[in-house]
Amino acid sequence: MDGRGLVRSMTVVGRGQRVLALRAAWRRRRADAAELPQQRTERARAPGEATGAEPGPGGGRVDFARSVLEVRVTAGGAVFLGWDGAEPEPSYALAGGGPEPDPRARLEPDKDGGWRVVSERMLVIVSRRGAVEMRTPGGALLRRDQPPRWWECADEPEGGAGTGGGPRWMQRSQLPPDVRFFGLGGRAMGPRLRAGTYRLWNTEAGPCGPGTDPLSVTMPVLVSVADAGTLLVFHDNSWDGSVTVREGAEGRGSGHDRPARCEVRMSGGPTRYWVVAGAPSRVLHGWAALTGAPAVPPRWALGHQHAHRGAAGEPEARRIAEGHRERGLPLRALQLDATHDRSGRGFTGEASAGARPWAAGVRLVSVVAPGVRAEPGSPVFDSGSAAGLFVRDARERAVLGGAPWGDVVFPDFTDRRVRKWWGALYAEPLEQGFAGVWHSGDEPASLCAFGDRTLPRSARHAMEGRGGDHREGHNVYALAMAKAGYAGLRELRPQERPFVLGRAGWAGIQRYGGSGAAELETGWAGLRATLSLVLGLGLCGVPYAGPDVGGHTGRPSGELFVRWFQLAAYLPLFRTHTTGRAGGAAWEFGEEVLEHARAASAERERLLPYLMTLAQLAHRTGAPYVRPVWWQHPRDRALRDCEDAFLLGDALLVAPVLEPGARSRTVRLPAGRWYDTGSGRGFTGPATVRVAAPLGRVPVLARAGCAVPVRGAGGRTQLEVWPPAPGRTGHGLLIPDPGDGWDRPAAERFTVRQGRDGVVVERDGGGAVEHPVRVRRPAGHPAW
Repeated sequence: MDGRGLVRSMTVVGRGQRVLALRAAWRRRRADAAELPQQRTERARAPGEATGAEPGPGGGRVDFARSVLEVRVTAGGAVFLGWDGAEPEPSYALAGGGPEPDPRARLEPDKDGGWRVVSERMLVIVSRRGAVEMRTPGGALLRRDQPPRWWECADEPEGGAGTGGGPRWMQRSQLPPDVRFFGLGGRAMGPRLRAGTYRLWNTEAGPCGPGTDPLSVTMPVLVSVADAGTLLVFHDNSWDGSVTVREGAEGRGSGHDRPARCEVRMSGGPTRYWVVAGAPSRVLHGWAALTGAPAVPPRWALGHQHAHRGAAGEPEARRIAEGHRERGLPLRALQLDATHDRSGRGFTGEASAGARPWAAGVRLVSVVAPGVRAEPGSPVFDSGSAAGLFVRDARERAVLGGAPWGDVVFPDFTDRRVRKWWGALYAEPLEQGFAGVWHSGDEPASLCAFGDRTLPRSARHAMEGRGGDHREGHNVYALAMAKAGYAGLRELRPQERPFVLGRAGWAGIQRYGGSGAAELETGWAGLRATLSLVLGLGLCGVPYAGPDVGGHTGRPSGELFVRWFQLAAYLPLFRTHTTGRAGGAAWEFGEEVLEHARAASAERERLLPYLMTLAQLAHRTGAPYVRPVWWQHPRDRALRDCEDAFLLGDALLVAPVLEPGARSRTVRLPAGRWYDTGSGRGFTGPATVRVAAPLGRVPVLARAGCAVPVRGAGGRTQLEVWPPAPGRTGHGLLIPDPGDGWDRPAAERFTVRQGRDGVVVERDGGGAVEHPVRVRRPAGHPAW
């Protein structure tokens, strides 16, 4: 560290943490300098020309002069491509091992010395120079990958291990000129990804806005949407890297098209990736088949939650819960920071948090950080040290990280023994009355004066017995911690679905819970970033997500708080928060804000049966709750460019207000008939329409013919039906609430049609509709 870095480090952290931060930075720098390979002269390597091929199940292997490519089509239609002998396993992203190959797909010769694999959903063409084309069965180009290039140490043989995880590498691709890019995890600059470079390295969540993405949930999952089709490409590599994208342009008249471009760079690790193509719903279904079905949250987790950051004993928790109840704000869960148990006393009361009379129906969620205080005499530290369960350095010493309260050590969650040990520790918060956990600092974050606030990259991880260092283990750390927490809670309370919420994550995190995403800046840019984050994570297979209302860098205005609260009421994770700097409860902004918050909360409660249906549907099909407006019409280019609205399931289109002072806004509608649920006014899409957006509500439009399950009088589920368009029928879906257990309720499907005497709702397959039906009458619609 030079003098300039020393001065900079002293200004980055708070006064009381400067010495700790400097010490952590020194330790990290010294460890990496001593234990990581030094930079050496490199030479570039490309595959060269094809020398032969060997067909096999699902595809086969193509040999090149300086590399080898494995092409494999799975029974589900996904395509695996691995260079230099890379196989699908081992992988933290895949669920249950690599899928079975499709026996119908075979590698066969193609023109000009190349090879191809023909499958039901995709045509894969490999040129004799190593370029790989993905095309539709009809031949339309979806993506063309140039041969990868590796940079290896010049004094090692070709294909050598180099830095311990393989050489760094790069691969460039071309896509159709009309393509739009989405995904790469939770991004503030989205949901549509503009031209730029996006890093793939989880960092500590912090204030973010335009130009500064929250990087606590990064994934090498890129979704491209074009007229030719939708394509998801996942590079199964957890090393530090980046993805650079640039949109193309179609030539006018006799002009040439400029293809869209993508460049993936990785600092090490295998060169392997998966490709899934088709309609958006089919793509997400195939992705869930690869990486696992999203967990269904407990039903209380779909209601309003409030996070309190800072010391909170039982009196403070009681005050927050009663404050919501007294003001008519339904509260389902209260999340308490890790500082709540520093006294060691915990909470009193019954084992079930919901049994407390002062918080009837309110669950408590404990915030858990992975850092264990390095303090001999502590039972957790002593037991972990005795068994060697913490992340270690090259000399087999536990790596010390920095925290505001002193030095900490980090469990190595890439070791199965550690996950078993850590999961058993969750018995303590359950005994104290907590119903779930929220993982904070799971990037993992370590107090550091400058650079990435994480562990030394030279720190050693078990990596399931394979061995590796933090360069490979960093991005999957939160995923492995979520796996430990989920398994522990399930074993301790097998009759209940676990609630595990993480701040960081990687591909496959949806198997264990959801993401609290990042701490956004307080402002209208942060409000827009909220929608971008949730849409992006949904397209990456993580449907249960949502940042905090109000941001974290200051106190929002009353109008901003209302608009943020209204948007969050339609997101999967609906969470407000309290800190000493920002956010706050709704009543702190005045009576008018409180009135609007009550209305939004009441609507959220009314939609709980619909949200549970979407949660069960996500588990079965992979479809996110919150979907881009192009979900059913990916060829509508105007919809692909729409970033200020979203679909909640198939039935509702939500158009949040994202600008100050707006009392109306334009909405781009997909094809079909839509009704403004506030005014009852009807519209026919595709079209751009203007709708009223008073401060008391945001525009929500219902699809004609939909039957939306909602909570009616007495808490009973009823069907809210909007008339179908003339000459058409509509549909509805209800998956009943199974409670907090593991029952798999049967889906109830309905058909909505126009009869002689009005709208008729029938149950598919026959049988009476057992739920009350409320038919909404649009404005100007004739009475029946």
